[in-house]
Amino acid sequence: MSKFIIKGGKKLSGEVNISSAKNSVLPILAATILSGGKCVIKNSPMLEDVFVLCDVLKTLLAKVNIDKINNIVEVDTSNLSDLNVSDDLVRKMRASFLVMGAMLARFGRFKISLPGGCNIGSRPIDLHLKGLAALGAKIKVGHGYVEAYADKLTGADIYLDFPSVGATENIMMAATLAKGVTIIENAAKEPEIIDLAIFLRKLGGNIQGEGTDTITITGVEKLEGVEYEPIFDRIEAGTFMIAAAITNSAITLRGVNEKYLKPVIAKLREMGVKIDINNDSMFVDGRNKLNPTDIITMPYPGFPTDMQSQMMSLLAKVNGTSIITETIFENRFMQVGELTRMGGNIKIDGRSAIIEGVQDFTGAEVKATDLRAGAALILAGLCAKGETVINDVYHIDRGYVSIEKKLKALGADMERV
Repeated sequence: MSKFIIKGGKKLSGEVNISSAKNSVLPILAATILSGGKCVIKNSPMLEDVFVLCDVLKTLLAKVNIDKINNIVEVDTSNLSDLNVSDDLVRKMRASFLVMGAMLARFGRFKISLPGGCNIGSRPIDLHLKGLAALGAKIKVGHGYVEAYADKLTGADIYLDFPSVGATENIMMAATLAKGVTIIENAAKEPEIIDLAIFLRKLGGNIQGEGTDTITITGVEKLEGVEYEPIFDRIEAGTFMIAAAITNSAITLRGVNEKYLKPVIAKLREMGVKIDINNDSMFVDGRNKLNPTDIITMPYPGFPTDMQSQMMSLLAKVNGTSIITETIFENRFMQVGELTRMGGNIKIDGRSAIIEGVQDFTGAEVKATDLRAGAALILAGLCAKGETVINDVYHIDRGYVSIEKKLKALGADMERV
């Protein structure tokens, strides 16, 4: 099993190209089911989660071709016939559940095993099922499976109790081929929702209001295959921004959009990081003395929960007291124990973490307990005294494309063994 070895204390410099967003690519891949034709996804990140969802599509008898050299995924869903997904694939990645809305819209029935929880807490699918039921699906849950049936989905007014990204995506896909108009209120506003809406429109869908809390979908009879390039990964971009700050370095990010990074930019600037933006290029200068701050994670456009762990590593190195309050997931402080092993001074009080900055992290052998916790450990290792060994890096590989190669190109002493 792979591990990362990092010798800390190296300054970073140069440029890094930010990959496309995994959290955009996954629902877009699921939405190819609706097209009933061939879709070409350009600049797709070559990540394990992407490969798993491609395997899901293959079990449904889609033709999938992955070009790892040119970062292209081709999906032909014209001959889908199997309406069940392998239990093992759903257990591997709960985003597999995103195919349910699309399959139900196209074929009128679908069966999938219930996704389990994950290391950062439970992520209930009740909002997904309520939304599909509102569109006319009959839902049956039992013996570890969800089955859904509908002669024809019909548009409806749907209010989400929480602006769930996954539920918004599943309902959007199902409603695209439903009869009539669907209105989703209290919808998620994330950039990845906007990206999915643009993709569905390119297929021939009729969607308006993405990026606001009310999305309107007018069902159409048929969709066509297209070529598409997803948006950049704002979480990868934020991670590299923090890499510059935590190592007191200056680097340039390429292929980003200021609009989607505003919460992270605002907090880093508040701390004293200089950030200059020129079109899709961002210069991040973390060579100043930094100040502590408080953070509360919120649904977009609030501070993203997926950046909380990385910010904790940075704040743990900033003189003074900072507080992070996690409102999205109940168990997303799993990095705390490992950061403490590296010399961090962090205490948990309910859903808040109180962080007292220390002068230095010290290298240690640690374990990535989940994707973003693993990123936090990499960041701590970059500035730590001595050598840091990070185990279970398969979690990190789920969300970052060749992160060790990108950091090494910037000057980090980091290798995979």
